[in-house]
Amino acid sequence: MKTLHKILATLLLGAACSGCDLTLIPEDTVTPQTYFQSEVDLRLWTNQFYTLLDSPDSASGLNADDMVDKSMGDVISGTRMASDESGWTWTSLRKINYYLQNSHNCTDEAARTKYDGVAYFFRAYFYYVKVRRYGDVPWYDTVIGSAEEDLLKKPREDRGVIMDHVMSDLDDAIDMLPRDKDVARVTRWAALAFKSRAALYEGTWRKYRGLPDADKYLQQAADAAATFIAESGYSLYKEGAEPYRDLFCSDDAKQNEVILARLYNFEGLNLSHSVQFNIRNAAAGFTRRFMNHYLMADGSRFTEKTGHETMFYTEETAGRDPRMAQTVLCPGYVAKGESSATPNDMTSMTGYEPIKFVSTAAHSGASKGTADWPLLRTAEVYLNYAEAKAELGTLTQDDLTVSIDKIRERAGMGGLDMEAANADPDPFLLACYPNVTKSANTGVILEIRRERTVEMVMEGLRMWDMFRWKEGAQMVNETAPYYGIYFPGPGLYDMDGDGKNDLELYAAQQTSTPADGLTVLKIGSDIVLSEAADNRGYVVAWSALKYTWNEERDYLWPIPADQRVLTGGLLTQNPGWTDSTNFD
Repeated sequence: MKTLHKILATLLLGAACSGCDLTLIPEDTVTPQTYFQSEVDLRLWTNQFYTLLDSPDSASGLNADDMVDKSMGDVISGTRMASDESGWTWTSLRKINYYLQNSHNCTDEAARTKYDGVAYFFRAYFYYVKVRRYGDVPWYDTVIGSAEEDLLKKPREDRGVIMDHVMSDLDDAIDMLPRDKDVARVTRWAALAFKSRAALYEGTWRKYRGLPDADKYLQQAADAAATFIAESGYSLYKEGAEPYRDLFCSDDAKQNEVILARLYNFEGLNLSHSVQFNIRNAAAGFTRRFMNHYLMADGSRFTEKTGHETMFYTEETAGRDPRMAQTVLCPGYVAKGESSATPNDMTSMTGYEPIKFVSTAAHSGASKGTADWPLLRTAEVYLNYAEAKAELGTLTQDDLTVSIDKIRERAGMGGLDMEAANADPDPFLLACYPNVTKSANTGVILEIRRERTVEMVMEGLRMWDMFRWKEGAQMVNETAPYYGIYFPGPGLYDMDGDGKNDLELYAAQQTSTPADGLTVLKIGSDIVLSEAADNRGYVVAWSALKYTWNEERDYLWPIPADQRVLTGGLLTQNPGWTDSTNFD
């Protein structure tokens, strides 16, 4: 099996290096008469579909309200334009449909069934990504011409039509794919997990916009997750003193929890990603808004503690949900393989530096990470199940026992009391999610969102979660400034709580000397504080960035202007976006 995965990794490395439009097997030398004849043919052709899956570098660096870095991305910076939109590509779909049109030439029925399942999974994945980005898109289940001229002939279909096709393709994949666990290849369990994600997205997107069929998709999400929970045999990784931290910096994916992963740990292949390098190099930092989501270790709300607003770093990080110290560089943090603590040197833009996915090399600036990257994992399925049931209004305490409570138990936290949560919805979370469903289940929906926020951070889902909840305005600093650690003023600070000062902030005159070995920052230039006139307050990242969210436009990307011209206006533009064409 490891040899098979090594072959797959080699193929994926070549595909990644050659760009998204690579055809691994040139079609001018491939015909149904010469190819698609054996299991090897089917496997080699479908291997290229895996390049559609998220890359670690892009997923971990996707900013929202929870994390910022030096390159905020075009959504938050407000730089999306119809003239340079690059996501409207269809080559991968052509290859998927080409396979499905010709796979019947293989006489090995078992092999054909398995790899047809792979193709259906990836066609569903392809279209889910397109709908998530553009809303309505054209539907193609036959081969698009090599010059994509067929795209001139079809208008956009309603997203509901497309998502019904996605659900149908995933159902076919669920029936056809192997039941054996395989972290490197899609299986029945990966298809069920992904269906719970895609259906939850569509169901909540519709619910929070008053669109029809929301409950239909929410029920499909709940059903797919329930089947996964009941039949798959997957569980949460719980070994060691810090199981959550170890899950994300292990070279080999923890296969009792990780359903599907990108594999990097292959000797001699030089496969790597740059996640841990990017954390330092891009000055990635969590926001105080994100940090405030963490409960205290006893389950009480940090945001209801007296004086929490101005608590210093060493105090605010003490006694919290253990996942905080396994996600954020907190006082006493010891890097893997090291024996002494690494102090917070305020390199990140907020002061809250990520350590999720970090092994020994991140703080020395090494760029190569070899830890396998989880694409689908069991904890997300638990979260999808609980959220779908809560939004449907059918959630029970027993449902929480088999989902959220398992996640909290792994973290070392007590379970979620549905009745108590609904009786007293958290005011902090209500402010974070003002559009949340106002119902008897509001409190528990908010608590499920809390769990999702801290459990899935940096896994590429947060921005999309805010989109489907219709909370996009909460991601831009007009509504939620990108605040970090609170500093009461100039002075010396002990950042790791060991009794020795590590940092000096000064306004006019530096008091320390180079011999003191401190990180020294000047207020107003090296570091910006929220109460600038008093030289105190929260660290402010992107203090000069002012972007107003357009609620009627910004949840979708613009349709590329050149494609609208090529179709003579047959492709309509998304609401609120303008382009250089003269079409409506």
